[in-house]
Formats: sequence, structure tokens, C-alpha cells
Amino acid sequence: MDWVIVVPVLLILSIGILVLYSLSTAGLEQAVFVKQIVFAAIGIVGMFVIALADYHYFNAYSRKIYFVSIGILLLVLFFGTAVRGTAGWIGFGSLKVQPVEFVKIGLIIFLASFISQKKASLQEFQRLIVSFILTAVIVLLVLRQPDLGSAVILGGIWFGMIFVSGISRKSFLIITVTAILVGTLSWSYLADYQRNRILNFLDPTFDVKGAGYNVHQAMVAVGSGGLTGKGIGHGSQSQLNFLPEKHTDFIFAAVAEELGIAGVLFVLVLYLALFYRLKVIASLAQDNFGYLVVAGIMTMLFLQVLINVGMNIGLVPVTGIPLPFLSYGGSSLLSLLLALGIVLSVNERKDASSAKATHSY
Repeated sequence: MDWVIVVPVLLILSIGILVLYSLSTAGLEQAVFVKQIVFAAIGIVGMFVIALADYHYFNAYSRKIYFVSIGILLLVLFFGTAVRGTAGWIGFGSLKVQPVEFVKIGLIIFLASFISQKKASLQEFQRLIVSFILTAVIVLLVLRQPDLGSAVILGGIWFGMIFVSGISRKSFLIITVTAILVGTLSWSYLADYQRNRILNFLDPTFDVKGAGYNVHQAMVAVGSGGLTGKGIGHGSQSQLNFLPEKHTDFIFAAVAEELGIAGVLFVLVLYLALFYRLKVIASLAQDNFGYLVVAGIMTMLFLQVLINVGMNIGLVPVTGIPLPFLSYGGSSLLSLLLALGIVLSVNERKDASSAKATHSY
């Protein structure tokens, strides 16, 4: 067991649960705090179980995982339950599951298998086009929910995995220019609330009492925390319910308000330690598939941290991306812990003496 991975994750989880407890004393349902503990316990057990399994099994079933992912997303479109305007949930009684969180892991496994198998048989441009189309199918299904945040993460996963697999500067430039053009042309297809979020990002004074309210309150909370914070249970913005979605999208602002810059820096250092260890494990992977899986999981985690922290301090438009291991959310927490189980499996089967020769990236 790689404790350099496990310890930072457990510490981030503990901080998140502590903040959720403080929020539960200020109007937030106590069930949220209890459920997070239950999800964390189940996820940790699942992480250890997957760590014991051979990650090559995922390679063998990668195609089935891909088509099952598409089937689940289609099921969500027809029978999904809407939560905060996004019909991306499937309800089982009082329990609601967000399948896209697990689809992210499925896409990583599929792309890792596809790229590692097709690197020799397909030219770079062909590999880019085919992998892009296969990823676009999933992204478009997620956009239909509509879930722009998850779609951005899925697209980022594809770009990150293609990039680390080794592409020419010409291909990199083409992808970048294409992404900018697609982003520009997609403006007319965005929902009104999504456009307002982008307008508010470009102009923080735009609709402060409407579309920009969440970000404004988050920035006030972050700024009011000072160096050491106001203390657990004493954050005015979070405790008096001025801060919306304080247990999910904007939990970073709640942490900053109650634990201050010192607490925020501690959390960010834990994330950096996790990212560094993921990079090391990827470099020592036994084969290309293991390398790409770890790189894909690292890309997913990095993007979610970057976007969530960015939107809490007004540097990124609000997209509804949870902060890994810190935000409340059973589907997100379970999927991330299971993903780390795959990372631990890759690490358990690394061969440090021959890693440089066994994978070619």
C-alpha cells in the first residue's frame, strides 16, 4: 500500500467531513454529514479491494466498459432525475447516483487501452481522430443532460491522455486551435444560465444579485478568512447561509473562511503531494496501459481541483465541478476512491528496474 497516496487522501477527507459537520450545525441537513462518512467508508474499502486486483483486467474489458458507459448515459437521458437543472441522476428510492462520475473512469480505461493498442497500428493523426470521435460520443451525451462541467472534464481527459502519449507540435497546435473555435462557435448552443456564468466571469460586476451571486459570496468568504480563519463553525458566510452550495461546489470557500489561508495552503499541499506521487507511479508503470490509466486519473483530478478552486476565487466560470475528496457527493467520492484503487494496483505491480524499457512514453 502506497501511503503517500493514502495519507493525503485521508487527510483531505477528514477536513471535508469536519467542515461538513460544522455546516450541519448551521442549517445544513445532518444527513449530509452522515452520508459522507458512509460513502467515504465504502469508498475506502472499495479502493483497497481494487488495489488487490490486477489492473490488466480492466484492459481486457475496456470495450465493454465503453459501450456500457454509453448505455448508462442513454438510460440517464430517458429516465434521469433532474437535480439543480441537470437530468444526470438516476434515483433508487431516496438514493440518487450520478453515473457520469463513473463514466469518467470508464473513459480513462478505454482511452488507455485504445491508445496503447493502436499506437503501433495507427498513425498519429488517425489515432487522434478516432479517439476524438469515440470521446465526443460520450461528451455529447453528457451535454444533453446538460452537464457542461462534466463534459469539460471528459474532454480534458482525452486531451491530457493524448498529450502524454506523445504527439507532435503540429498536432498539438491543431487541437488547440480547434478547441478554441469549437468553444467560440458553441456560444449559441449554451443555456441562458451558462452564458450568464461566462458573462459574470468576464465582468464580475455583471448581475451580482443573480448569476454572479454565488461567485461574489464565495470570494467574500475566501477573503474574510484571513490567515488562520474564523474557526470551525464560526464562518459568517457559510454559517448564516449567504454562501450557496457551501457543501458541494463552494466548499473551498467554506474551508478558506473557517480555516483561513493556512488551512487552504495545507489542503493544496496535500493535493500537490498526491499529484507528485501519481506522476511517479505513472513513470514506473509496468506497461503503456498502466502509465496511461494513471496519467488519465491524474489529469481528471488536476482539472477538477483547478476548476473548482478557480471558480471559488473568480478565476474560472462556475461549472458545477466538485472538489475531489472534499466536496459532498457520494457518486463523486466513490468513483474517485475506486480510481485511486486502480492507481494502487498499478503501483503494486510496478517493476522499477525495467519500467523505462517496458513502456514507451
